Amino acid sequence: MPTKQKILITVMTYPHPSEGYQELVCTAGINEAKEWVRLYPVDYRYRPRGQQFRKYQWIEVDSDRPDKDNRPESWRPDLDSIKILGEPIPTKNQWRDRREIIDSMPHHTVNELKALWDQDKTSLGIVRPAKVIDMEIRKQEGDWKPKWQALFSQMRLFGQQQKPLTKLPYSFHYHFECEVSVCR
Repeated sequence: MPTKQKILITVMTYPHPSEGYQELVCTAGINEAKEWVRLYPVDYRYRPRGQQFRKYQWIEVDSDRPDKDNRPESWRPDLDSIKILGEPIPTKNQWRDRREIIDSMPHHTVNELKALWDQDKTSLGIVRPAKVIDMEIRKQEGDWKPKWQALFSQMRLFGQQQKPLTKLPYSFHYHFECEVSVCR
C-alpha cells in the first residue's frame, strides 16, 4: 500500500542513461520524521514542469518499498503523484534555514557509515569533515559507455523521445579527514 510522504529534496545528481527509464537522477531527501529517503526511479527531465522540483524544496509523493532494494532509505515513488509544496528554502543569512535542517540530522565518519552498511545496508548519511585537504577535478575522456550511447539512438513507440544528454567532462573528488583521525 502506498505511503504518502513529505520530503525535503537535498540530493539530485546529474542524469545518467537508463535502459528501463530513459534516464535517471539519483534523488534523496529528508522526510518529516528526520529520516533519509531515496526516491528511485526518478526521470526528472521527463516530468511535467509542475513536477520538476528543486533542491531544498518540499514535495509530497506516494511511494512504496521497492522489491529489489533492501536499503532502509529506498522508496519507489509514484511519479505522477508528485506535488511541489512551495518554493525552495532560501539561502539568505548564509543558508541558515537549510543548515538548521542538515545540522539536525546525525553526522557520521566514513567508518561509521561503513559499519551501518554492514549492519543494515544504510547507504545515506552526512559526513562532516574535520579538515578538507583537497578537491580534485579529473578530466573524463570519451563519451558515454557504448551500452548507454545505444540508448540515445533508439526510437520509442510510446512516451517521449530521448532528450540529448551531454556527459559531464569532469569528475569531482574530495579528499578529507573525518572528525576521528583514523578516517581519511
